[in-house]
Amino acid sequence: MDDGIARRADRIAEAVRRGEPAALGRALSLVEGGGALGNALSARFRDSAGSARLVGVTGPPGSGKSTLVDALIGEWRSREKRVAVLAVDPVSPRTGGAVLGDRTRMGERSLDDDVFIRSVSARGHLGGLCAAARGMVAAMEAAGWDLIVLETVGAGQSETEVAEIADCTLVVSAPGLGDELQAIKAGILEIGNILVVNKCDRPGAGETARDLSAMLKLRQGEAARVPVVQVSATTGEGIGTLAAEIDTRLAATRRGPPGTVPARPSPDFGGYVCAGLPDTEDPALAALFRRAASDPELAQRLLELAGSQKKPSGR
Repeated sequence: MDDGIARRADRIAEAVRRGEPAALGRALSLVEGGGALGNALSARFRDSAGSARLVGVTGPPGSGKSTLVDALIGEWRSREKRVAVLAVDPVSPRTGGAVLGDRTRMGERSLDDDVFIRSVSARGHLGGLCAAARGMVAAMEAAGWDLIVLETVGAGQSETEVAEIADCTLVVSAPGLGDELQAIKAGILEIGNILVVNKCDRPGAGETARDLSAMLKLRQGEAARVPVVQVSATTGEGIGTLAAEIDTRLAATRRGPPGTVPARPSPDFGGYVCAGLPDTEDPALAALFRRAASDPELAQRLLELAGSQKKPSGR
């Protein structure tokens, strides 16, 4: 790695760890964009992965995820919790950037020094997140945010990547979206630690909740005990109950002495790198990528090579 890049990465990483918001914003942009400097920063933040509690929020378009996240932030702030949000938005077909609906719905929260909100584009990445989501979360953790919300794009049955990262995953439904008819199918509903029926002040909410509860009865063991919570993100109804369920889930996943936080499922650096590498039919390259998934040093080298060959974006 170029010494100049290494020094720049060190300076930015140190500023992020000091809690400087501008440095975190810069680091997130660099990690999202990749390249030699972004990849060097990813390496410096990987030791922070798993140090915060991460709440994933997913569900189909129109279920009110962003409004729900805004309501939860209000509840957490009333308890003096500091909250960071990484919201993945649909990609704009014209610019390739994010359609910043999340910033619109959470605009007032950005004025609070104890709330940090970042919207990013999915950039065509499948799974409901963006390819750099793990690295960006690690940067937020390095900055000292101990409660991070990861909101996916409007997700379908197969977009379940958030469950691999989050400590607690909310799957948000709403009456009239047809989710009750899809409840018995494998997919997104099965990854939820808490099933949320938003817009409970609308007709059909009770029926949706009953259908989800009936679906849960078909499961075995822990999967059958997933709570179904009805809320109205616009009126605040049920938000306190939902926050309490989240606290219960997070406490149940905490291991070790009080005050410690376990590493989340699959926070490995090699796996993060390989998720952003291109698919290949070359057997030798495929074998190399598989090896990199369990070899952080090899994964870092692949990142550096990919960054050195990346063409300038022109921006």
